[in-house]
Amino acid sequence: MSAACRAPHSTDRSRSRSRAVLLGAGAAVAALTLSACGSGGTSGGSGNTNFVAGSDGIATLGKGERQDGPKIEGETLEGKKLSLDDYKGKVVVLNVWGSWCPPCRAEAPNFVKVAEDTKDEGVQFVGINTRDNDKGPALAFEKDYKVPYPSLHDPMGKLMLRFPKGTLNPNYIPSTIVIDRDGKVAARSQQPLNEKKLRKMIDPLIAEK
Repeated sequence: MSAACRAPHSTDRSRSRSRAVLLGAGAAVAALTLSACGSGGTSGGSGNTNFVAGSDGIATLGKGERQDGPKIEGETLEGKKLSLDDYKGKVVVLNVWGSWCPPCRAEAPNFVKVAEDTKDEGVQFVGINTRDNDKGPALAFEKDYKVPYPSLHDPMGKLMLRFPKGTLNPNYIPSTIVIDRDGKVAARSQQPLNEKKLRKMIDPLIAEK
């Protein structure tokens, strides 16, 4: 990533939302290729791992090197209870996003399309919405992009810190983690994803037996 932007604090949140709304489609696409939004929060999730990072920014783990994913559960933006345990036996794609984050908006159509294309192949998408203290903008985001899958509401980023050390850095938003059918962390990206890269993360896990 060549640049990063910090998440809005309480004093400048509304101003940042306004800027995000004013971004044109071209600017959003540019953001997708250039940067991700830094959370500006406490660093975490760093350290040595066995991830093999590709030149495309996608890091993967061999089947024998994966760690168990953490217990992820909570309340969705719609106020429903959700636990990843509900999706045992499926490939789970976890996308960390915020309504204030232009690259999250740029990648959203790709996630919606791939989620719909792979739902019959045993893949479940789940969002983790972060740094949105007010659910309103996040719910509007879901409506605008017709997001078909649920998102846990995690305004303080606590769920992100549950991931094993080295698998997810909460300073990078958007980020994506893919969990295999055995509940183990298999791949990650700490940048916005286009459709091709997202499928590259998922397809090998769909094919695994």
